[in-house]
Amino acid sequence: MVNMPRKPVYEQVVDDITTSIRTGTLKPGQKLPTIAELARQYNSSDNPIKRALWILDERGWIEVHQGKGSFVADNPPT
Repeated sequence: MVNMPRKPVYEQVVDDITTSIRTGTLKPGQKLPTIAELARQYNSSDNPIKRALWILDERGWIEVHQGKGSFVADNPPT
């Protein structure tokens, strides 16, 4: 059996958060966990988490507010 290469942490975070938004687990306006909390959850450093949040922000899934946190976008992509 061939081991599939594991996805980079930032891709796992992007996939997990977009799935949670699509399924309604995360709702528009809901605050996401902090970078530190996500880093612990994914057993990662801060940088892959920051990269994932940046990608999600660029794609319109979340809105990042400096000093306040990251929130699910009011109208995320469908």
